[in-house]
Amino acid sequence: MKCPVCKTIGLLMTERRSIEIDYCPDCRGVWLDRGELDKLIAQDDGDGSRRGERALESERQRYEERRDEHREYQKKRSIFDVFDFD
Repeated sequence: MKCPVCKTIGLLMTERRSIEIDYCPDCRGVWLDRGELDKLIAQDDGDGSRRGERALESERQRYEERRDEHREYQKKRSIFDVFDFD
């Protein structure tokens, strides 16, 4: 099959995630067969939600660490901690 943009260059085919992707080595255009874009989106939705969950968990952990650091700082602010009586 010829590239619809270049008109003379033949498309190359590669397979990613069990989906055949046609691309032009000259203009770098990418063409998908019917239904392949939907398959890519469906696969990406699953990956994206897992990435989002990991990012959220990481953010929660950072929040907890900062909160604990702040509590520790607040404990040290008593008058007895200002002067070292040891």
